Amino acid sequence: MKPITRRTALKGAATLAAPVLVTSVLAAPALAAPALALGGAQARRPDQPLFGAQSWMLANGLRVVLAENRRAPVAAHYLYVSAGAGEDPAGKSGVAHFLEHMMFKGSPHIPTGAFSRTVAREGGQDNAFTSRDVTAYFQIVEASRLPLMMRMEADRLAAPLIPEAETESERNVVLEERNQLTDAVPRGRFREAFDAAMWGPQHWRGRPLIGWENEIRAITRQDLVDFHAAHYAPANCTLIVAGDVREADLRRWAEEFYGAVPARPKPGRNRAAPLAAAPESRLITRDPAVREASFMQSFAAPSATWGDTTKADPLEVMVHVLGGGPGSRLHRALVEAGHAVGASAGYDGDVVGVGSLMVAVTPRPGVSQERIEEIVAATIARLVQEGATEDETRRAIRQQTAGALLALDGLGAAPRMLGGTLAIGLPIEAVEQWPQRMAAVTQAQVNAAARAVLASPAIATTAWLMPAA
Repeated sequence: MKPITRRTALKGAATLAAPVLVTSVLAAPALAAPALALGGAQARRPDQPLFGAQSWMLANGLRVVLAENRRAPVAAHYLYVSAGAGEDPAGKSGVAHFLEHMMFKGSPHIPTGAFSRTVAREGGQDNAFTSRDVTAYFQIVEASRLPLMMRMEADRLAAPLIPEAETESERNVVLEERNQLTDAVPRGRFREAFDAAMWGPQHWRGRPLIGWENEIRAITRQDLVDFHAAHYAPANCTLIVAGDVREADLRRWAEEFYGAVPARPKPGRNRAAPLAAAPESRLITRDPAVREASFMQSFAAPSATWGDTTKADPLEVMVHVLGGGPGSRLHRALVEAGHAVGASAGYDGDVVGVGSLMVAVTPRPGVSQERIEEIVAATIARLVQEGATEDETRRAIRQQTAGALLALDGLGAAPRMLGGTLAIGLPIEAVEQWPQRMAAVTQAQVNAAARAVLASPAIATTAWLMPAA
């Protein structure tokens, strides 16, 4: 389960990369808008911002961002809260996600369930998602219905009812969601155990987004009320609107609806540093429901907000050289050589706090664990010792940024990228100038990043999910 981030959205050219926990148990997260296949972006200056978004602040601290896109009479309305599962109180994992569910249970002027019914009646779609860093609520509607969405969203931001009478039934919905996503899915159980092994089961990086089952069962209504009071201040939120909307109109509506929400102090994140070493450096899980083995290895790494943040962009390039698909070093050493059916590497850098770099391999039947680990270790060692070549560096940058302009053809990319970036404390330029920044990454920076993370990793875990013996 990878979070939706600025980088994955850019590289996916406006497609959803990822799961985060959404209110609907059975449905995947909806795209931010219907696809607008409009034939490709026009020629652009090298220094031109991706979206040219406008940004301003209301008196109560709410940040408002508009990315105009007049290609269809549609508007996307996203409210991001800068609090996710990483802000769950100790011993109460799952509070952020549980509250996301309860935010649909009514507010002073919107009865329980009426929010989504109203959006559907207007021909739109709505949903919400919780990641480790943010909780977001969104609606996609015909542009003239945007003021109605803003009025309803501001109403529940200010004063959700969180009714006691519906808390227990919604807890059962959350528990069933956990069952479907994790408990009934071998790879879900394995990934949950893997995160706990690397970071610790009560560290914010090691707890599941949805929460541990026993802790979900213990969450009270007061826990939800307290979380809302602590984190849902306007100054801790970002409103993103994209589509066929004029700035003057949005300024007026934002002031009318959101400007009336009382100001409250903005909370800090206050996240714990990672432990000095992984609680478990090695994990082997056997499961009778598994037919093929899976290998995972993860390393703690700087992120865009933690550690040596200048390493974040070079790490993005480096991980593509290592395992970014056909032509990458792991693909050549494992897949093309006949040892595995899949091999990849990924970097989780657009996060609050410590990031991670992960390697994943699906071996071919009959290839031993030892052989896979030997090849992975040798491939990483060569990258650390010899470095990426200039050709590899340039090719990785071209491949990664190729989707950036394609993202402009749809309405979905702008609110996901802008909101997710601003809500973790990064500047708007982190999105608008991302292709230019990536193009400026040098071979020397890539190789320095590889040495910093992979040469002598202090926090790392190696794991196997295996069929039952």
